Amino acid sequence: MGAVYYRCSHGRGKCSLPYMREQEVSDRNGGSAQGHYVPEAAAKTIVASLSSDSARAESERKKRMKATKQRIAALRTRMDQMYEDRLDGKTDDEFWARKMNEWREQERRLESELLRLKVEVTADSVLTVQSILELANRAHFLYLTRNHAEPGSIAETCLLNCDTDGVTLWPSTESRTI
Repeated sequence: MGAVYYRCSHGRGKCSLPYMREQEVSDRNGGSAQGHYVPEAAAKTIVASLSSDSARAESERKKRMKATKQRIAALRTRMDQMYEDRLDGKTDDEFWARKMNEWREQERRLESELLRLKVEVTADSVLTVQSILELANRAHFLYLTRNHAEPGSIAETCLLNCDTDGVTLWPSTESRTI
């Protein structure tokens, strides 16, 4: 299989930068991964802090769910009582219709809030951060132990946000995505 080369994508117009061999880019990229390491104590502190924050957020979410359910129950009790008052002739039709419309709108908003609270999950972010820190600490080893095609694939991903002068690579200050 022939050598693979990278070149400018001409995203900002024509340029005269030379092509770069994938193997050279890959070697440089692997070398830069060598210097990245998060001390284990710092990683544990970060994960513990996020876990604590996550636990507090989960506790708060459960409290808000409980309060929202109580507000829905109280509102429905009020609506049932108003219906009874209407049947007993204690409330005229216009007032009943206006209040029921207001309360139904409140009920819809509270149900929507309750649904949002049920979906809210915070524990996954702690696992994601923990995985990222572990990956950062193993990046150079993983880079060195991959077959030839994998470092090229890693390089492609990493170089989406890099600039070059044809000799040196550095992280771009502008965020670009695929």
